[in-house]
Amino acid sequence: MTSSPYAWIEQSLETIHRAGWYRQTRAISGRPGATIECDGRRYLNFASNDYLGLAGDDRLIQAAIAALQTYGTGSTGSRLLTGHRTLHRELEIAIASLKHTEDAIVFSSGYLANLGAIATLVGKRDLVLSDQYNHSSLRNGAIVSGASVLEYDHCNVQDLKIKLSQQRTHFQHCLILTDSIFSMDGDLCPLPEILELAAQFECMVLVDEAHATGVIGATGAGCVEHFGGRSALDTSRSSAPVQMGTLSKAIGSLGGYVAGSATVIDFLRNRAPSWIYTTALSPADTAAALEAIRIVQQEPQRRQQLWDAVTRLKTSLHHHAHLTVLPSQSPILCVQFPEVKSALAASQALQDQGIFAPAIRPPTVPTSRIRLTVMATHSAQQIDRLATAFGLL
Repeated sequence: MTSSPYAWIEQSLETIHRAGWYRQTRAISGRPGATIECDGRRYLNFASNDYLGLAGDDRLIQAAIAALQTYGTGSTGSRLLTGHRTLHRELEIAIASLKHTEDAIVFSSGYLANLGAIATLVGKRDLVLSDQYNHSSLRNGAIVSGASVLEYDHCNVQDLKIKLSQQRTHFQHCLILTDSIFSMDGDLCPLPEILELAAQFECMVLVDEAHATGVIGATGAGCVEHFGGRSALDTSRSSAPVQMGTLSKAIGSLGGYVAGSATVIDFLRNRAPSWIYTTALSPADTAAALEAIRIVQQEPQRRQQLWDAVTRLKTSLHHHAHLTVLPSQSPILCVQFPEVKSALAASQALQDQGIFAPAIRPPTVPTSRIRLTVMATHSAQQIDRLATAFGLL
């Protein structure tokens, strides 16, 4: 009798278990927020990407309900068929306004936005240079495009320059990919230097603003705005970067977007397969995102509350000499551990103290860590409680 062609999967799962890499879901009850309920117990929540605390905001909920009552539950088709609603275009105009770009296009997820944009901008005769710590959606978008792909050392502008010097002339087009805030480390990309190299070597740049949108910049527009004093970041220039982002983190809803020049966005509408062949974002998600962008623009105090909480936690963690805290310029703070076992033990110890902060392990990251994410709705007392708990590890 022949063995099952799926037998190798069970063996692979056993390997994952032995390495301490096994993952499983845990159901969260009720609305998201600074505290959550999981398995019948309340926890302080330091694992959410809801940086501004908008995912449970009544205004977003009411906007979603109104859209449900007006448009129903689903968009019923792609934007080019029956899926387009006036809400979608209103959201795209609002995103372009927030990002200071000529136009924007909304996708059904951030992952689809990166897959579609990258595969549309480059192809088999082109080159992609990607930061080694880029998000999976950026890396897979490069693979799907069929372009030649090279990784450069993390945030290493010199290594990027060397690779451009060696390879650029062999390809028709070149696209440089980078996260603006790296999701598993919290550090910020050297965007001005990247754009200077892009101009020198005639390259396009796509910057993933997923963890920066609503968080960084004078108006919450992201990393590009944060560095906006540099002339190289003038979004009216033809060499301005293409900006991708998500609506599922600080914006508190679901979906992704690409913002840029009117020409680039028009091209994506006509060529991006993950936009053309995917059902449009639901009316409820669209309306919630639209309301969130209004709040981001009208309530800058939320962003200030977030950064006050980040500063407080950073200061407190650095008082504990036994902790290794990775450098961060964002609401993502990572405490590094020497091995998977110690990171898992630390996460469990925090959980025993009523704090939800899961361990992040290889292969997602190169080294094991507790990844902490701060929210605008975390109180000073909650921040101090977390810092005290780390001091007891």
